[in-house]
Amino acid sequence: MSRYFLVLARRAARWRPLVVGKDTVIKSLKLKRFCRKGIPSEHRPLVWMEVSGAAERMRDEPGLYKQLRSQYLDSSITESIMLDINRTFPENIYFANERDPAGLQRPLKHVLMAFALNNPHVGYCQGLNFVAGLILLILRNEEKAFWLLDTLARHILPDYYTTDMIAIKAEQELCGELIKWKLPDLYEHFNKAGVSWALIAMKWFICLYADVLPVETVLRIWDCLFYEGWKILLRVALVLFVKNKAKLMAASDFSSIIDVVKGMVNDPVVVNCHTFMQSIFKDTGSMPRAKLHKLREECIRHVLAS
Repeated sequence: MSRYFLVLARRAARWRPLVVGKDTVIKSLKLKRFCRKGIPSEHRPLVWMEVSGAAERMRDEPGLYKQLRSQYLDSSITESIMLDINRTFPENIYFANERDPAGLQRPLKHVLMAFALNNPHVGYCQGLNFVAGLILLILRNEEKAFWLLDTLARHILPDYYTTDMIAIKAEQELCGELIKWKLPDLYEHFNKAGVSWALIAMKWFICLYADVLPVETVLRIWDCLFYEGWKILLRVALVLFVKNKAKLMAASDFSSIIDVVKGMVNDPVVVNCHTFMQSIFKDTGSMPRAKLHKLREECIRHVLAS
């Protein structure tokens, strides 16, 4: 941590001219590079809102959140939300007590209910509570949290959050195709052991690594996600396999491979978030978006046919 604090201090000094005293930031190659190296915590609310496009959408419809908050939500969806509220970061002091006026359980409920009303084709689905909860922890503003969550689901990760979960299932298949492309011997090893990709990465993608990886690492991933989009999630998944390839190849059967996979998200390599984030770009190589789109389409067709 002492070394990482020095990194944070250097990054804060670099960010200051870009954000201090400003209401917005303009996307550029420099800003993209800065996001990859980490956004200082005090600037995340502004930068996440601006680079994602959420701030612009909020400015265009200033009364929408208040309007949604006044509407009635189907009781079955409300019940699903309330069940998950109590399961959201239960060890975090801000989510530990629903009666705490300074807590975030009530704002989380409001954000998820507004999201469900604004996205009736989605309503509420598993994983949204962790995503919205972490957004609230950083933004500390209900309305902004709603807009960032809505923008994430509609524009950055379209079709991720649907009742049939086709996109999430396809993303797991795509993760397997990435391993086949980048680590073919590991892919073959998994096939021989009968390991299905559907068993591995569901929570990784549906929670966007929240409640999976250490929180500071997740925040660094999201710094890039809000700027660059869905490809970042695949880079993170791939680098987890790259870093643990030797352990996975040494695992001789189905159960031992699964045990290694479960342990990958607790490995010390993911705790050192700065070097981990450098690795997701350095150790994964070129990943052309056009090729990923083609592979994803094939994966969607496969999921729909199965």
